[in-house]
Amino acid sequence: MRRPSARRITALVTAGLLLPALAACGSDNDKGGSADGGDSTLVIYSGRNEKLVKPILDKLEKAVGSKVEVRYGDSAELAAQILEEGDRTKAGLFFSQDAGALGALSKEGMLAKLPQSSLDEVDPAYRGGAGDWVGLSGRVRVIAYNPDQVTEDEVPDSVHDVVKPEWKGKVGFAPTNASFQAFVTGMRVLDGDDATREWLKSLKASGKTYANNLATLDAVESGEVSLGLVNHYYWYERVAEKGEDKVNAKLHFLPGKDPGALINVAGVGILKDGGQTATAQKAVDYLLSEEAQTYFADKTKEYPLAAGVTSSVEGLPSFGSLNAPDIDLGKLESLQETLAMLQDVGLV
Repeated sequence: MRRPSARRITALVTAGLLLPALAACGSDNDKGGSADGGDSTLVIYSGRNEKLVKPILDKLEKAVGSKVEVRYGDSAELAAQILEEGDRTKAGLFFSQDAGALGALSKEGMLAKLPQSSLDEVDPAYRGGAGDWVGLSGRVRVIAYNPDQVTEDEVPDSVHDVVKPEWKGKVGFAPTNASFQAFVTGMRVLDGDDATREWLKSLKASGKTYANNLATLDAVESGEVSLGLVNHYYWYERVAEKGEDKVNAKLHFLPGKDPGALINVAGVGILKDGGQTATAQKAVDYLLSEEAQTYFADKTKEYPLAAGVTSSVEGLPSFGSLNAPDIDLGKLESLQETLAMLQDVGLV
């Protein structure tokens, strides 16, 4: 199904009238289980890309002991759909691409409190303050650069500097990408709306837009742009596929707790009205297990957040060495305002 544009999503979310994003959702009365814990099918709304997570979600049926049905889509769209469905939601578990969508559901009281044993698997910085969602894997924003055009010493150490005159026409970014939008939300939290709006205006005037992170990385590799604002794991996946000597791009990890070094998380929350609480909790425990965490580390090239698992990806900086800004990830829930700002400056 063709997804609505970001502009359309913004208008619908703002109006509170977002229609179901997935035609396959069925009737409002068709739930995967019963409220008393007699779960039969676990229905997962997954904002994570099917190609990335299907292999690990395919293992859930054995892990939870019941049938698992996964419905893929955009995290923001799926969160809006859950809010539209309310207590009629068919989702038992929401697997979000970013903390913002989980925060939005938490704010509206849609998520169930998780057991402390599950929460304790993850550092408090990467779980919901209300104890109703938990991060599974982390990714950091970085600047990809073309070493044929710039040296690493020449790459800006702050995302604020990529809009300086010397970089005009040389910076690529993907404004409709969920990770970029989460980063902009983080900048709004850290720097305020006025400063963020002015930065976006400058970026629009001086940068080049692309459909997604992969297209942005392609543009850096080809030399179409010198710099690209992306997530770290796209580069590491490409290196794993082709070999580092075949990838004509490098990564610059930003120092100094810059907004451009945001660490966002993919995470999960149990829908309190989904009628699948017992099975959904088993799924949460499995996704926090060593097997699942190792999958995120080795296969998706992200940072595992639980079970004491560390990444084995060659050349990836340790998680503890990253200089991410100090931010409550739950505050990334104001995606609606970010989309409105992006629309206002003409980027979506």
